[in-house]
Amino acid sequence: MIKTDSAFSGGRNIALKVPPHRYEATLAFYRDVLHLPEVAGPTGDATGFVFGPCNLWVDNCPGLSQAEIWLEVVTADVEDAANVMASAGLARRDEIEDLGPGFDGFWISSPSDTIHLIAARTQTWA
Repeated sequence: MIKTDSAFSGGRNIALKVPPHRYEATLAFYRDVLHLPEVAGPTGDATGFVFGPCNLWVDNCPGLSQAEIWLEVVTADVEDAANVMASAGLARRDEIEDLGPGFDGFWISSPSDTIHLIAARTQTWA
């Protein structure tokens, strides 16, 4: 077992990466069938919905053949978290999506190949 002081917890963001041929129908499901309120503000190729205490981001992702779920995990110490992930043999996946300058976090792939954003608890991301 790996010991850490990183204090991991689930973040408030869930990303549903959807291929273009399913994007509009997926938005309609959350907006028109479930009647979830949209998260305010421009988001580029993504639309956010209030999903209980979380935000569900539906991202239009050319090149995908099927939908993927990406999860956010927050931590008090991103550098320590990176060491914990490396010690556990988890692959860093920073190439999959640019987090932008100054973002305190990184991407990993879990053993089931689910993408996780590891971010500082103080990081604001919508």
